[in-house]
Amino acid sequence: MTMTDASAVPAIAIEGLHHSYGANTVLRGLDLTVRRGEIYALLGGNGAGKSTTLSALLGFVAPQAGTVRVCGIDPVADPRSARAVMAYVPENVSLYEHLTARENIGYFLSLAQTGQGQDAIESGLSAVGLAPEAWDKRLSGFSKGMRQKVAIALALARDVPVLLLDEPTSGLDPRAVLEFNRLLDAAREREVAVLMVTHDIVSAVDIADRIGFLGQGRIEEERAASATGPRFDLNALHDSYAHAGAAA
Repeated sequence: MTMTDASAVPAIAIEGLHHSYGANTVLRGLDLTVRRGEIYALLGGNGAGKSTTLSALLGFVAPQAGTVRVCGIDPVADPRSARAVMAYVPENVSLYEHLTARENIGYFLSLAQTGQGQDAIESGLSAVGLAPEAWDKRLSGFSKGMRQKVAIALALARDVPVLLLDEPTSGLDPRAVLEFNRLLDAAREREVAVLMVTHDIVSAVDIADRIGFLGQGRIEEERAASATGPRFDLNALHDSYAHAGAAA
């Protein structure tokens, strides 16, 4: 595949995805595409299938029907290659308390065998806006927002094309949410595809290029940000969110 062909392949491509847990059908023909340099917010009520969608992208659950591709790679058939092109930041970031921000990133980069050195670590920490004086402090004294910055700095240092975020603004104060959105802007500038699973419709409105509402196991409605005027009609989005949550 040439470089031009590779850039034409969607970073995330889910087509007709079905998945059930026993008698409980969670996904019913889910279609979802995210391109490089795009931030997609996936909203839906509890039980709508958001976590299962992330699990499918990570290769933890196999499609019972349909396909899942990350940069053209099947994460179930070739999990190592798929995970090499994406970074996942869970709602509760798991990093080592006794290590510094710099040491945490260096350790995980070495596990991933990326070959990235101190320049990549410092570039990632700078991009997320973590104060330089905090780089060599242990994470045991960090706030949740600071921990998320370290996790996203790790993702940026890995220089992967796909970033998966699970409830990234949960528990953050308004200032931390604004800082987080600036981080996503930095990722977008690097042509990273971001899939953000969230309940925070206000944060999604501020940063997302497209918003999809997951209900009854599929995208019930999708809206794109306007290039002029308000990016989204917040009242209309609330109505769509309420409908998706009720349907789920």
